[in-house]
Amino acid sequence: MIDQKLLTIVVPVYNEEKTIKNVLLSLTKLREKIKTIEIIVVNDGSKDNSLKILRENHNYYDVLINNFQNKGKGSAVKNALEKANGKYIIFQDADLEYDPQDFIKFVNLINKFSPDLIIGSRFNYSDYTRSHHFFNKIGNICITFIFNLFYQTTFTDVYSCYACFKRELLDHHNLKSNGFEQHAEILCKVVKKGKTFYEVPINYNGRTHDEGKKIKFYHIFSVIYQIAIGRFI
Repeated sequence: MIDQKLLTIVVPVYNEEKTIKNVLLSLTKLREKIKTIEIIVVNDGSKDNSLKILRENHNYYDVLINNFQNKGKGSAVKNALEKANGKYIIFQDADLEYDPQDFIKFVNLINKFSPDLIIGSRFNYSDYTRSHHFFNKIGNICITFIFNLFYQTTFTDVYSCYACFKRELLDHHNLKSNGFEQHAEILCKVVKKGKTFYEVPINYNGRTHDEGKKIKFYHIFSVIYQIAIGRFI
């Protein structure tokens, strides 16, 4: 019988040779305070030295999945969910936009309330948040407003990477999307099945597109579509 961990941290990686080792170091430091975590890394067909760095630092994670071709972040997430053993799932981007030390807040909340879903808010931030590109922030506000309207929630930042949910609430075999819109698909499914939802303030050091940020403003349309259809299927 596999010993179930409290928290599975999923790290999708695509061309992040400049930051991935530092991200893994930060996650490893968490083990000093959170013993029952597992770290699953998915290299999604990186064309730089990301895979080489991952293989050289195999002691910093529990599972490495290597996709020979880039299939999209959503596909990488599905690969990781196949291997996940944690009671809860949370995502960590392979850049340095988010601080893994904020996971301690999530675990404290899990131990206190056993919630179905926790979202980390970059807008009700903890110590700092880097100024967003204006249209990116407008996009986030619109997405959050539409989500709250459709699902009768009161979140402030639904498209934060830090979404933590009970694994039992999501059958990953039913996930259809492979792009950035998959985050919305997951939230829709979890909120429809769950009952108790929380938000915690987090820190955010967002990148610009020149610095490697991959999500674009036009992704808002597929995200909104996913929120809408998710309400009725």
